[in-house]
Amino acid sequence: MDDQQAIARAEEILHQAVDGMTPRPTLKAVRRASVGPCLAHDDHSEDDRVQVRLGYQLTGVPGTAAKSLVKQADEAWRKLGYAYQSSDGGPDWSDPFPSVFMRTKSDDFWMDASAGVLDRAKGEGLAAITVTSPCFLAAGQSATPAAGAASFDVPLPDPAAEHRIRAHSSRIYDALRAPHAETPGAGLMPVDDNRGRVFFHHTWSAKSAGCDEATQAVARGQAYLEAAGWVVRRQGAGALRGLNPEDHSVAQILADETGMIRVAVTTPVARASDTQA
Repeated sequence: MDDQQAIARAEEILHQAVDGMTPRPTLKAVRRASVGPCLAHDDHSEDDRVQVRLGYQLTGVPGTAAKSLVKQADEAWRKLGYAYQSSDGGPDWSDPFPSVFMRTKSDDFWMDASAGVLDRAKGEGLAAITVTSPCFLAAGQSATPAAGAASFDVPLPDPAAEHRIRAHSSRIYDALRAPHAETPGAGLMPVDDNRGRVFFHHTWSAKSAGCDEATQAVARGQAYLEAAGWVVRRQGAGALRGLNPEDHSVAQILADETGMIRVAVTTPVARASDTQA
């Protein structure tokens, strides 16, 4: 997959949800389809993979229609065989401002439709849809071996590494000053890079009130990392990657137009062969 194919597929998934909606909304771009840095969901990789993200608000309809639009997106995607990201199933439709998190089974695009609050007392909201492609290599880049769990030495219990990665996550969370958000697939897991190196990879999310607030939260995260001695590289207004030169941990922070802030922290783990050397 290249960037143009990823953009075309993301836009197709968006229109599969929107084109049959009643009342018909107007699409207002809050993130036009663009290629940006990859924030991996479930692995550690040293290549410079990228992914496509797009986001639209569904405007031009009454605020009371927001929940209905989210439900129509859910129904359209389910008819195409797309699945919920979580094994727990779909949203709670008793919530006046629901969110739907789904993915395509064939090519693993992730998407969500959500209703943000405009006036809670009147039940008025604003629906939005985002679509994110899987990670892929940009033209001219070479791949490193894919991460996997089948071929590495099972790491010994490493309390120091676990404490280290949780401490990094906790301090980043405090710096962001945004409430924790439950997201499918979040948590701590061991991974390896098929080069004999094992890592802990910790993913989690926070949720702010919107795009501007999320960007400000990322800026606070950058300020903390730089003050703590991390080497930080910005990858756009809402994304950054930081390297801790002392323990070789890597932190990635990515904010989207809905106010969701996704964080991934990776740190090396001691292997059995290390301790026996």
